[in-house]
Amino acid sequence: MAKRVMSYRGVQVLLAAAVLLLPACTFTEDTLWPSLSGESPADAKKQAAASPQKAPAPASGQAGGGASAPQAAGQAVIVTQNPPPLGTTDFRPAGVTPGQATGTFVGKKASDLRGELKRLQASISDHNGQLQGLRGKIVANSQRYHGTIAAVNARLQVGTTRGNPILVQQFNSAQADLDRIAADITEMNALAARIGNNSTMSSFLLESAKASFAVSGAVDEDHRQLAILEDEVSRTDVLIARLLKEVSDDVRRQTNYVATERANLNIVSAAIRTGEIFGGSLINKALASVTRSQNGTLAARPADTTGKRPLVVIRFDRAKVPFQQALYYAVSRAIERRPDAVFDLVAVAPASGGAARVALNSNKARRHAEEVLRALVDMGLPPARVAVSAKTMSNAKTNEVHVYLR
Repeated sequence: MAKRVMSYRGVQVLLAAAVLLLPACTFTEDTLWPSLSGESPADAKKQAAASPQKAPAPASGQAGGGASAPQAAGQAVIVTQNPPPLGTTDFRPAGVTPGQATGTFVGKKASDLRGELKRLQASISDHNGQLQGLRGKIVANSQRYHGTIAAVNARLQVGTTRGNPILVQQFNSAQADLDRIAADITEMNALAARIGNNSTMSSFLLESAKASFAVSGAVDEDHRQLAILEDEVSRTDVLIARLLKEVSDDVRRQTNYVATERANLNIVSAAIRTGEIFGGSLINKALASVTRSQNGTLAARPADTTGKRPLVVIRFDRAKVPFQQALYYAVSRAIERRPDAVFDLVAVAPASGGAARVALNSNKARRHAEEVLRALVDMGLPPARVAVSAKTMSNAKTNEVHVYLR
């Protein structure tokens, strides 16, 4: 009789655990697909709303608010991933070489271009300062978040009361820290857009400096100053490209990190309600099919797209191509048919014009691909679902970005 009673109670415990896990899995999907699914994103704070009200912080040695029996052997621990590394480069422009007036029209043009380059470099320095400040904020918020989650896990590991108000308070604090990291990522993404404007300006200055050589009425000193100016604009353009790439990499890494941690917080919330710890998020286990790149972030392997028909072709044949709406429609329709879809983003450059021109076009095509990737992330697509690659095509007339459904 005693054995039958114990068996019945065991079944009750398993059913209760299953009921608690079901809403957490649903919330995870809403978190990772907030915009592309066409539904309103779930609010993570609602997960903690069903828990008791916050209680004052206890004295030392009473953080758990009472403990139940120790966890059973083999029970999994919720382990949050380490925050991904941030870039460390300090982007400082080298400055502009002063020139002297020559009294010619070309000399006046060179002087004007030097003034524009000085303003551009001042803007770069300002953006560099903003980037370093955002990196510091993200590091501080990440350290505070992981410290709070570690305290919650430690209490859950040994067992505690259901809906422990102290753990609810710690959970809300961790969630607030994660929200701050997400806000910092949003600021960093806006910073990337402003840096992109600097890139446009540097390209204009470089073309203007080159065109000034062909203007008649110049003296030798004018051409000497123009040559120096062209070199400095080129170096500034390279600095901007490196700055934009590093900011984009930071945004991708941190966006993926926050999405994963939000999924983990769902499981922490369910664990607090039951007073027992669960395993890691199921959606994170589903990402096991992607590989870790050398910088530690999750990334899908690029696939061979030869002979495949692209889902979207974006031709960057003019400035500010309005591709976002068409891209959103195509990708959202694809996700409706295949919720687990993975996409290949290919930067395509024309293969004509000589090695120097091909290299220049390839660099611009990669920038366009990064712009499309940022747009997809803004729409709610996890970066782990996108693989980025590049190639040249003989029949391409301008820089293009192809989006393939794998």
